[in-house]
Amino acid sequence: MKNNVFKVVLLQALPASGKSEVRNFMAHVEPGRLQEEFHIGENLQLDDFPYVHMMRRIDNELQAMGQERVFYPGEEPFKDGRDWGTLCNLLNEDYHDLMNRNVIKTDSAAKLLFDRFDRAGLAAGIKPRMGLLREEIRDKLASILEKEARTMLNEKHAGYPESFENKTIIIECARGGPDGASMPLTGTFGYQYSLPMFCPEILENAVILYIWVTPEESRRKNADRADPNDPGSNLHHGVPMAVMLGDYGCDDMEYLIKNTDVENTVTVKAHGTTYHVPIGVFDNRVDKTSFLRSEPDKWDKDKVAEVTKAIRQATDAMFSHYNR
Repeated sequence: MKNNVFKVVLLQALPASGKSEVRNFMAHVEPGRLQEEFHIGENLQLDDFPYVHMMRRIDNELQAMGQERVFYPGEEPFKDGRDWGTLCNLLNEDYHDLMNRNVIKTDSAAKLLFDRFDRAGLAAGIKPRMGLLREEIRDKLASILEKEARTMLNEKHAGYPESFENKTIIIECARGGPDGASMPLTGTFGYQYSLPMFCPEILENAVILYIWVTPEESRRKNADRADPNDPGSNLHHGVPMAVMLGDYGCDDMEYLIKNTDVENTVTVKAHGTTYHVPIGVFDNRVDKTSFLRSEPDKWDKDKVAEVTKAIRQATDAMFSHYNR
């Protein structure tokens, strides 16, 4: 049976490219029109940014206690690049929890999150870190972060639908490589590393909506959107410049599109099989989306029409290779 809506959309781009803005736009499109024009059902949203934010929160609190930082040395990129895989594994777990509507009962949402970081890291080949903290440090850290972790867990549970009919799961993440790197990217950089880390259930149902901006535009928009008073916000967080240059100085999606086995797809070899994931490109090199960070009643109609046309061109390309 042919599906009229995408089951899973991997929404991917460099930071500040317009991913969250596009997601915000789709959340304000009438459901029937969203399905008819864009092949996207009611959105169920997964995002790895909250985990990145909590990794930095953990490190900052550990440092304040005189302990060694775990994930980041400071404002620089990950200590261990395999944590890009940790993030993918956390999204895999969120996907399975969503599909099974798995409600997790726990006395400590923070300690549950610590365990999840260790489990997801282990699947990426990293030895446990949170579990090796001294008990008193772990308890103090959990106490400090409990409110934030509980909010994350409650929001996750609140996102479970009664039915998955005409629903589309949007999975948002950004990947890249060092400024000036040559293609193909290697090691733990880029989509070449992260896409195969997604579970088979995601890859076999996924399409990619890629928002294309230059690294220079990504850095400009990252600086423009950054609100130091709202560092945990999807729409207003800023990425440190060392990370923008070290992890997001380029990305490899254009390379993967050009070097695929099947046109208008990205070839992903994982789990003993080959997936040809349909892809559509939304060209945002000339900024079409920043206005979407304001309240919807302030959106300019001409700009909305331009965004609508650009997204529809991308989703039509994705749909042309879906269900094949």
